Amino acid sequence: MKIMNKRIYLDNAGTSPMAPEVVKTMTDMMTNVFGNASATNYYGREAKNVLEKSRHTIAQSINAQDNEIIFTSGGTESDNTAIMQTAMLRQNEGKHIISTKIEHEAVLKPLQRLEKMGFEVTYLDVDENGQINLDELKKAIRPDTILVTIMMINNEVGSLEPIKEIGEIVAPTNAWFHTDAVQAYGEVPIDVEDMKIDLLSTSAHKLNGPKLLGFLYERNGIDLPSYLQGGDQELKRRAGTENVPAIAGFAKAAEIHSNEAIETNREKYLGFKHALVDGLKENGIDFEVNGHIEENMAPQVINIWFKGIKSDVLLTNLDLSGIVGAAGSACTAGSLNPSHVLIAMYGEDNPRVYESLRFSFGIENTMEDIEQLVATLTKIIKRLKNR
Repeated sequence: MKIMNKRIYLDNAGTSPMAPEVVKTMTDMMTNVFGNASATNYYGREAKNVLEKSRHTIAQSINAQDNEIIFTSGGTESDNTAIMQTAMLRQNEGKHIISTKIEHEAVLKPLQRLEKMGFEVTYLDVDENGQINLDELKKAIRPDTILVTIMMINNEVGSLEPIKEIGEIVAPTNAWFHTDAVQAYGEVPIDVEDMKIDLLSTSAHKLNGPKLLGFLYERNGIDLPSYLQGGDQELKRRAGTENVPAIAGFAKAAEIHSNEAIETNREKYLGFKHALVDGLKENGIDFEVNGHIEENMAPQVINIWFKGIKSDVLLTNLDLSGIVGAAGSACTAGSLNPSHVLIAMYGEDNPRVYESLRFSFGIENTMEDIEQLVATLTKIIKRLKNR
């Protein structure tokens, strides 16, 4: 099979390439702003100014106050901090937590750790579209429930949970509401006030920003102790010297993914989805979309069951043909276990848990990429079926 000259990258949910504007911003900062933002000298004040301007930009992007943004090393630290520190801080009020069966490992593993420490976790089921049942959430909340942690967009299938409705259910209770918004930030509009979110986690590298950086939104009135022990950075809420050049790059990425850009990209990505699905149908490929194409789904993610073809076989053939997709989460790609998300949606005996691929779009993708994907998938699948 002929290898294409241009590789087509369709794994933006795993990570996204840094935007040229982000690279330029970070390069300028690394060259000219090297001070420690905690220092009181000229260079420290200069770095502090960049830090706080970036914080303001990011806070505005989710309708938060500047002092509600805590910079972290990424989504994993943000999730761990929100979950573990809430549990430690509030354990005398209760030891019950509610989550779902389709969360990212950065949420599931801290919860499993807490279970070993005596906490009780209720894991909500999801339907075949990856959606929780709000009535089941209402029934699960108890007087001793201290935290509800439900992701905004699932990283594997793209299901978009009813976050505003969840926030309205949790707000009158004793529990705090945390959402893992790593796949959502920069892809769908987020308003923490309107959605009644108490804690929110993000990661910069999902929206064309730098790796090893994210933020935790912590609503004013919630005073989580620093998860890392050390200095008094981030108003004593996160120890460690701030990476000012990367934070400036994150702010630039947030500007690129403004609410106006989100709507433009949404229409673009939905066009990609329909072109992919229509093209596969026209070429006689036997497949089903896991979940919906549009309804309650993220615009940038589509997960497809290619019937009768193992995920790893198809993924390898695509990679050799110059197209990058994914089978499950990038964080667990080395695992031989089937997707826990697809198992939760369809059951462990359903063949689609072993025969599905995820394609996730980014700002650099074009309709020509999707046309090439359809043509390449068609050739590979027909060849594999005829062996």
